[in-house]
Amino acid sequence: MLTLQTIRHAAEVLAPVARRTDLIDARNLGTAAHIFLKTENLQATGSFKLRGAYYKISQLPDEQKNAGIVACSAGNHAQGVALAAAEMGIPCVICMPDGAPISKVEATKKLGAEVVLVPGTYDDASIHAKTLQQQSGATFIHPFDDEDVIAGQGTVGLELLEQIDDLDAVIVPIGGGGLISGVAFAVKALNPNIKVYGVQAERAASMLRSVESGDSVTLDDASTFADGIAVKTPGENTLAFVRQYVDQVVAVSDDEIAAAILALMEKQKLVAEGAGAVAIAAAMFGKLPIAGKRVACILSGGNIDVNILSRVITRGLVTSGRNATLQIALEDKPGQLLSVSRIISECGGNVVSVHYSGSDPNMAIASCFLTIGLETRDFAQIEAIRAALAAAGFVLTN
Repeated sequence: MLTLQTIRHAAEVLAPVARRTDLIDARNLGTAAHIFLKTENLQATGSFKLRGAYYKISQLPDEQKNAGIVACSAGNHAQGVALAAAEMGIPCVICMPDGAPISKVEATKKLGAEVVLVPGTYDDASIHAKTLQQQSGATFIHPFDDEDVIAGQGTVGLELLEQIDDLDAVIVPIGGGGLISGVAFAVKALNPNIKVYGVQAERAASMLRSVESGDSVTLDDASTFADGIAVKTPGENTLAFVRQYVDQVVAVSDDEIAAAILALMEKQKLVAEGAGAVAIAAAMFGKLPIAGKRVACILSGGNIDVNILSRVITRGLVTSGRNATLQIALEDKPGQLLSVSRIISECGGNVVSVHYSGSDPNMAIASCFLTIGLETRDFAQIEAIRAALAAAGFVLTN
């Protein structure tokens, strides 16, 4: 059984290897709450996963260490296991979905682990890893549904309560549920008045669906760019912890996650991956009853794939009203573009792209479509531009 003493022991074991990550005051993120950020994205290996993996492996008896370890991961648990195995001189095989970010795969290899890429999702990698474990006799290191792993993750909760007074709530990302299980257990044991909220990606909300249904739910698909929490089935142990200790679980869209990543980069100079930003997304988009409260959001990881970063930023700009596209039906005559540009300029918008099309078969021969890309401050400015164009007689088609 998990105890507070076990979590405190984990903190002692982890002291030489895991950073005591900073808690940053972040009242400038545009939320209705007083937000603090627990920066596990700055943890060694770039994620909280080091805590649980290292503690679990450290507690194995020598015969199991000598037999080697097998793990499955979308990337962050992989790096935690690989680092722990390297530190302790243990042979290590890690199964990862073949769609895992290249950066996470390469980082795991550089830490000395043997990586096996498995077609499909995290759950497919998990099945293959358990097969390898049975064949080899190695020890399987579960990424979340293990009490020693949960105890290691619970050290985040211990640190939080040591770093801040008068905390009202903690918001925690959920994939399989290991982090929120440990954090919720530690927080509720020390101060049961603190609310603990969990957040999932809408397209991978297996824990939310399980809590709602009263039984474990396996999703047909877990398709989200927040790969670190793309888990189709929650853990048996973690589901029980969530039911007992977590006050509410909500979901956020990929666009909301992208907006949160953008806000963290722009306003806090912090890089978070999709899974790491869901707690901020929930706070920014009003998913939880936290107005006026002192709230800690756990940034669980920062290992974002740089190959998709530009797309994430673009989506974040659109979701935040910072980027807009207008399509205008025009009579094709001199001066039209000048008039449109003048109106946008007077409203404070910035034109970044212009595309002219006169070939649509549904328009009059003497007409055209003008598609304009804009940089804007917010949705209110976009609506002001649209209203000014309409007042001038221009017809917007989107």
